[in-house]
Amino acid sequence: MSTTTNTSGNEDFFKTTVMGHPAGLFTLFFTEMWERFSYYGMRALLVLFLTSSLIDGGWGWPRANALALYGTYTSMVYLTPLLGGMMADKYLGHRKAIILGAILMTLGHASMAMESQFFLYLGLILLIFGNGFFKPNMTSMVAKLYKDHPEKKDGAYTIFYMGVNSGAFLGIMLCGYIGEKVGFSWGFGLAGIFMFFGMMQFLLSQRIFGDVGLPPARNLVTGPQGQVQDIASEANGGRLNPFTTTDLVLTAITALLALTWVINDPMSKVYGSNLFGNSTNAGYVMLGCLFLFLFLLFSRIIRYSAVTRDRMFAVFIIAIFYMFFWASFEQAGGSMTIFAKDYVNRTLEGSGAVLFKIFNTLLTVVPLGIITYALIRLFMVTFDKYATATFSLGISFVIIWGIVVWMLFKEFSKSSTEIAATWFGILNSFFIIALGPLFAKIWESKYNPPASVKYMFGLFMLGIGFFALSYGSADIPLGAKAASVSVIWLIIAYFFHTLGELCISPVGLSYVSKLVPGRMIAITYGIWYLAIAVGNKVAGTMGGMIDSISEEHGLSRFFLIFTVVPAAAGLVIFLLSPALKKLMHGIR
Repeated sequence: MSTTTNTSGNEDFFKTTVMGHPAGLFTLFFTEMWERFSYYGMRALLVLFLTSSLIDGGWGWPRANALALYGTYTSMVYLTPLLGGMMADKYLGHRKAIILGAILMTLGHASMAMESQFFLYLGLILLIFGNGFFKPNMTSMVAKLYKDHPEKKDGAYTIFYMGVNSGAFLGIMLCGYIGEKVGFSWGFGLAGIFMFFGMMQFLLSQRIFGDVGLPPARNLVTGPQGQVQDIASEANGGRLNPFTTTDLVLTAITALLALTWVINDPMSKVYGSNLFGNSTNAGYVMLGCLFLFLFLLFSRIIRYSAVTRDRMFAVFIIAIFYMFFWASFEQAGGSMTIFAKDYVNRTLEGSGAVLFKIFNTLLTVVPLGIITYALIRLFMVTFDKYATATFSLGISFVIIWGIVVWMLFKEFSKSSTEIAATWFGILNSFFIIALGPLFAKIWESKYNPPASVKYMFGLFMLGIGFFALSYGSADIPLGAKAASVSVIWLIIAYFFHTLGELCISPVGLSYVSKLVPGRMIAITYGIWYLAIAVGNKVAGTMGGMIDSISEEHGLSRFFLIFTVVPAAAGLVIFLLSPALKKLMHGIR
């Protein structure tokens, strides 16, 4: 028996606006903000917690071991969205998947606050699977709500991405500060509290989305004018392409081997137990997984109708370069955090300390004030219908402001200050909040460049940021474990990394939503996040080489690697511009 999906909620979504955008977009904005608060707050602390000495409250792990676990965690966080997207597309619907994911992540953060090995690993597992249900379905909600308004998608995703980075900004700043200055368990626990607030806000206000995100229809969908369409029409991806028995077997084998390899990497370093015997065999297994995955992917893509097939190939090409970007960008939570902790002069006294405190106050209060203003505007529009959800969101901001005032007062009471190693991570989020509206305007104007140019520029900017670190660390002796490099090089690096991210990450999400048919959107986002998963694991593996490379060639040469690779990738995607344009069949 077939059912239909009513998209009238899509039109209702646009009836109430906040600062020129639908109020429902800001509901998603704040839900995503609190989830990213929890994720980036924990991410900022994980490597520091593992590598800090026992005296300082950490576990005293070697850097290579900590970065191996970090790489495995961040890669698996982006592997499980494939499962979460598939479950939502077929059974749960986006809303139930988002709520389930939020519950699992809340429990995960609570587990990590226990600071024992069992609860640490349990917490990471809960966070991994919770993110798998949450992440692809939030972006899918935006895609489906803007389905009939493609001209607004780039701007909508950029605003949505500002929500992502507002959460990252607050999470890194507050969880990082409390984790370093008060105790790691307090930092991990704070992340869980605001994940709970994010879940409650979404749960209590989901009627604003109409019927979008409910459990899926089986055979039919409703078109933009209310007419019923066959889900197998060209507009919805052409003929159906169900998984064959061979597809399912290859998927199971590839997933099992890849998962075993990802878990084996940190386990072999931390506990000295290699499931594959040695690192050479592990490398062969990883290559085998890669070939199996590529065979499975291409064999499925060629079965679609011509236009859908070409656009899927375009998504695949863009995802490859997305992977290169994240392999370098994710050094922020690994080697760049270690660089900030051990190689940067973070102690300030006298006028330098006063200037930093003033700057840090403005850096904290101004963005938080802007986000609070958006909350007040949303409150004015939605309070009549969604009073409980709005009240819950308001309480969370009262708590945030209380913690911020306490933190700033504590810092101003000191004559000198030591900048927290996690503090530098907020610069990326701050620059995105400041520059995001400008980029959104550019993408909506006549000066909007094609995807390949955006990606080239983004990868070049990423390389320039790492060149600043390479230049700044040029005088550090070979194998040095500590130094006093100026903070300016990290600030410059984060600024250029942000320019690169704004050209690549939100734009990539928008292109997937345009190129992929609606019935395949969540699972395709899952595959899209697979590229991030691979990039994150590569980031952890390469970041773990910081000691071996710096001992033999110097820390400057280590960062130079991340200058050359993105720049080369940017040049290649620019040369592929004509081919990408042809594959997109008119999509800009």
